[in-house]
Amino acid sequence: MIPLSIPHLGGNEWQYVKECLDTGWISSAGEYVNRFEQDVARFAGAQFGVACMNGTAGLHIAHVLLGIGAGDHVLAPNITFIATLNAIAYSGAEPILVDVESGSWQMDLNLLESWLEENTTASEIEGKIFCVSKLTNKPIKAIMPVHVLGNMGNIDQLLSIADKYHLAIIEDSTEALGSYYKGKHAGSFGHIGVFSFNGNKIISTGGGGVIVTNDEALAKRAKHLTTQAKVSAMEYIHDEIGYNYRLVNVLAAIGVAQMEQFPDLLERKRNMDAYYREKLAGVGDIQFQEVSEDVEANCWLFTFKTSRMRALLTYLNDNGIQSRPFWMPMNQLDMFKDKLYIQNNDQSAEIYNSCISIPSSAGITREEQDQVISAIQEFYKN
Repeated sequence: MIPLSIPHLGGNEWQYVKECLDTGWISSAGEYVNRFEQDVARFAGAQFGVACMNGTAGLHIAHVLLGIGAGDHVLAPNITFIATLNAIAYSGAEPILVDVESGSWQMDLNLLESWLEENTTASEIEGKIFCVSKLTNKPIKAIMPVHVLGNMGNIDQLLSIADKYHLAIIEDSTEALGSYYKGKHAGSFGHIGVFSFNGNKIISTGGGGVIVTNDEALAKRAKHLTTQAKVSAMEYIHDEIGYNYRLVNVLAAIGVAQMEQFPDLLERKRNMDAYYREKLAGVGDIQFQEVSEDVEANCWLFTFKTSRMRALLTYLNDNGIQSRPFWMPMNQLDMFKDKLYIQNNDQSAEIYNSCISIPSSAGITREEQDQVISAIQEFYKN
């Protein structure tokens, strides 16, 4: 079986993990946690990084940091991995779902801007101006752009909307380490960005995340909250509700080793993407994800559209090529089907019904890619 997306462990992982085991520093303190935080923040062009147990935890903490809770709304795309919406739910807030663009699969900002103009008003709440929904009379406190598959939308337009409508920006950059918009790294545009290091990402700590920000106060509170809000190194004194969300040193050690290899792995991903696009162009009715000239994507998971998605999915998996459908749109899940969904023609449903992801590991060989390509070409001959 050619796997969909697995980690490439070819550096100092064994050496650094052995050092943790030899010294006993395997838990939530240790030099590798600090190094990993610094390495990721530096790469992303952010001043501060705070490691956490996974990207979902990082997104949850972002909401807590920005004071988002019960009675609030958060804008999020209808096509995303469930963690985006779960983080909103953990905070007690309610999502407002926004349809995505048919080509880039990113949040449709033109659609959103029109909706905000017609359906919201500015209102002062406890001395601050917020964008308030006319329908629910609840403040819309934040927008969560998700850089789907490492692609990015029109960030200039996003920033303009956020400024005009008084929205905090939480960048769900969990898939976007190594992606850039006009030369600036994903996760560095908003108040808070979050990266994931799950096992299927370009680099992995097995499970892990890093919160990045340029706000020192937010960074300090993020570290405080993720370590049970403990205020004393000696005494068990806690000053607020905290969370056991810290990344342990032994996993951070893997992360440090992975970050050392990241530029090379990123280049491999981009070469993989270019090769698939070259060889699959014009095959059947395949359509690729559109990437703006302003975006340099990390090419995390190669995914394309085809009207024969379900049949191709079965064919590839039956022939030893692990492939997967796209995420089910959030408005089709039982937990979120009754939430407000901003859409004109439900591009999310069309994308879900036609998108398939194929093997994209950073370590995939050209021979394996050729095998995948040949199988797809053979499928469309029938």
